[in-house]
Amino acid sequence: MAATGRRGYQPAKDADGTIVDPLANYPAYVKAMEFYDRVADDTDLMMRDPRARVIAVQMIESAGSISANFEEGYGRTTTPEFIHRLRIANGEARETRGWYHRARKFLPAPLVEQRLKEADEVIALLVSTIKGLEARRSR
Repeated sequence: MAATGRRGYQPAKDADGTIVDPLANYPAYVKAMEFYDRVADDTDLMMRDPRARVIAVQMIESAGSISANFEEGYGRTTTPEFIHRLRIANGEARETRGWYHRARKFLPAPLVEQRLKEADEVIALLVSTIKGLEARRSR
């Protein structure tokens, strides 16, 4: 599918062009933001079919919740709270993956397979981030 012209995730930068968003240092967050942009493009296509609309709404909500939970968790004051939100983000990524399985009647098979692969990448990065934070916390 062709992109609809969205710019994609661009981390906040200062006047010198230096990235100032600390979340940009987390590959899981960057990947989740990029994944959301592609899900938004896919759901644009699905909104034209009333049968697919229900799935599209669930897909965009769960995909948006991945990065939103990352953001909220990062803003918490403790590592356990951050880890908790990352686990929720992981659940949202798995949910989005499930919605792509359900959307296979409304989207081309190669696109669905690509998004399932991307969802798996987000999940793997989240799990790795969680394990890293847990290991640091237990030292």
